[in-house]
Amino acid sequence: MRYDLVIFDNDGVLVDSEPISNRLLAGYLTELGHPTSYEDSLRDYMGAAMHRVHDLILERTGRRLPEDFDDVFHGRVFAAFERDLEPVPGAVGVLEKLAADGVAYCVASSGSHERIRVGHRKTGLDRWFDDERIFSSQDVGRGKPAPDLFLHAAGRMGVAPERCVVIEDSPLGVQAAVAAGMDVYGFTAMTPATRLAEATRLFADMGELTDQLVC
Repeated sequence: MRYDLVIFDNDGVLVDSEPISNRLLAGYLTELGHPTSYEDSLRDYMGAAMHRVHDLILERTGRRLPEDFDDVFHGRVFAAFERDLEPVPGAVGVLEKLAADGVAYCVASSGSHERIRVGHRKTGLDRWFDDERIFSSQDVGRGKPAPDLFLHAAGRMGVAPERCVVIEDSPLGVQAAVAAGMDVYGFTAMTPATRLAEATRLFADMGELTDQLVC
């Protein structure tokens, strides 16, 4: 099927940030007395907005995270991005193909606008995404798995939900896309296929998307 709009998640789909950010998140939570492994972080927080971290810690422990938690965490993440962040292999080729074939695309991420832009500048993806193509959970009241972000992106891009496909790598993101009435392709590079079972289609290599999205 040829879609009118391709909506990309950012972390783990366009930029290879999930290993970096989840190791740092696990380490920081552990420092604060909330023992968290890398695997725990991937399971509980991958694909989520920051409020989910606060909500789960409060629910599980009855303790609130420090007021400056987000600022400290993002400072560590951005510093690591500047050293180590790379685009996901194959992502540039997919964007080149979509642009050449005139298929509209955008990014809709649980991350903040600042996080998206820092990552895109470091990886060179900023050439593909101007301000009109970037949407963040900051723009809506509820993050994934609520459908609000994807519906907001589709509305701003002028495309009906049923004509959109979402490219996601997290269970929360897949749930959000399904709730929005959109097709969703689940990227299994980091997430077991069983956890993305609700997806319309699964794929393990970004290169596979080139033909699937323009057929």
